[in-house]
Amino acid sequence: MGKPEPRERCPALEKQAWKPGTLLAPVPVVLVSCGGGPAAGGRANILTVAWAGTVCSEPPMLSISVRPERHSYGLIKAGGEFAVNLPTVRQAKAVDWCGVKSGREFDKFAETGLTPAPARKLKGTPVIAECPVNLECRVRRALELGSHVLFVAEIVAVQVAAELVDAKGRLRLDKAELLAYSHGDYFTLGRRLGHFGFSVRKPGCRRR
Repeated sequence: MGKPEPRERCPALEKQAWKPGTLLAPVPVVLVSCGGGPAAGGRANILTVAWAGTVCSEPPMLSISVRPERHSYGLIKAGGEFAVNLPTVRQAKAVDWCGVKSGREFDKFAETGLTPAPARKLKGTPVIAECPVNLECRVRRALELGSHVLFVAEIVAVQVAAELVDAKGRLRLDKAELLAYSHGDYFTLGRRLGHFGFSVRKPGCRRR
């Protein structure tokens, strides 16, 4: 495949100047389970987080940003661990509910009907059984940034629903109907546009 064909230059879009803000979108929306162990007081909680992301591949690490006034902040600080659970469209209502209600007042597992399931490596924190992917994390650093604290954590175990693994052993997250969040609204992922490297793939070459 040669270089992309030249296209007519697009006319400049009219832009407005806004004050600096968190307009990075879309972003994944995840359910973070935390607590459950002795260090965190016993009862597990669920926190909805839209500010989460991968930060390192070796070792595998991710980050989440949490306001210190949130109930889950103290649980994560005390326990030093949490699980990032990837929800689907079937958990959309629970995702929103867990984002507007506080674990100080509600048992979120009981209220949403979500099921706490055992983690493989965490000391007391459960994962969420209904979420097809669970990333078990141990906190490595906590950075105070201003309104939020950034927890940088190592992924120490991963659980994946068997139904998302095809006959060749490939993970098919495209079939999971995962959620995304954009400026106050929830979305599900749309049609596939290509795979990594498709822009330079030579004709007739199979995807590895």
